[in-house]
Amino acid sequence: MEAQPEINMKIPEITIQQLLEAGVHLGHKTLRWNPKMKKYIFGKKDSIHIIDLTQTLELTQVALEKVYKTISENGKILFISTKKQASDAIADLGKSTDQYYVNYRWLGGMLTNWGTISNSIKKLQKINKDLSSENRGFTKKELLKMSAQRDKLERSLGGISNMKKTPDLVFIIDTNYESLAIKESIKLGIPIIAILDTNSDPDGIDFPIPGNDDARRSIDLYCNLIKETIISAKETAPEIEKKDIKKKESKSSKTVQEKDREKLDKKFSTKDKKIIN
Repeated sequence: MEAQPEINMKIPEITIQQLLEAGVHLGHKTLRWNPKMKKYIFGKKDSIHIIDLTQTLELTQVALEKVYKTISENGKILFISTKKQASDAIADLGKSTDQYYVNYRWLGGMLTNWGTISNSIKKLQKINKDLSSENRGFTKKELLKMSAQRDKLERSLGGISNMKKTPDLVFIIDTNYESLAIKESIKLGIPIIAILDTNSDPDGIDFPIPGNDDARRSIDLYCNLIKETIISAKETAPEIEKKDIKKKESKSSKTVQEKDREKLDKKFSTKDKKIIN
């Protein structure tokens, strides 16, 4: 059997320096940590946990490859973050890449009770149609009520109004905020990419990315990387349709990791790197 040619994924390049400048390494205060995140922590400085960016770099690459593969196979991604710091970035990411997003409130059953959610989406679409009709025949009071209903539904469902089936991949910022979305995704077997801060629970996350999930610069960096990956995958999709995508293996990965570790050691003094109990 003839072997399929290896596909060269065009994944955005990222460096330890970029991660440092975006504050990705800054976790929460040591008192607020989740012990399950121990393996992703480099040390602590001024009572704040420092995230191991060598792992962040490697795991971000793995996650972006999953994004690339999903899009190149005509899959769809659902972006989720209802926290204030990430809400706008998640909406912009969804709109600019023609993917789905939830950035206001996660309604129970958004994935597992699709029938009910679908009815609400149909209601939103009907209201939009009625409000845009020239011969509406509604009173001013009725129009105001319909507008209020539309705005409420739009906030919660606008980002998934065109979703016909469950997504092929989910991306989440702040697993503590979005625990219900994670449970529903796991129940349906939808792969999850998630940003994991030092107070996060990594259980059930298929593609973890250890990193700050509060700082705007960090959030913007994650979203921009995913956006670039999706654009790249869409551009090359025709070339790789119906072909198996093989994961790239860097021959010099150990050397790169050693260099990255040296950078971190220089950034933080030996006394900052303490054993995490």
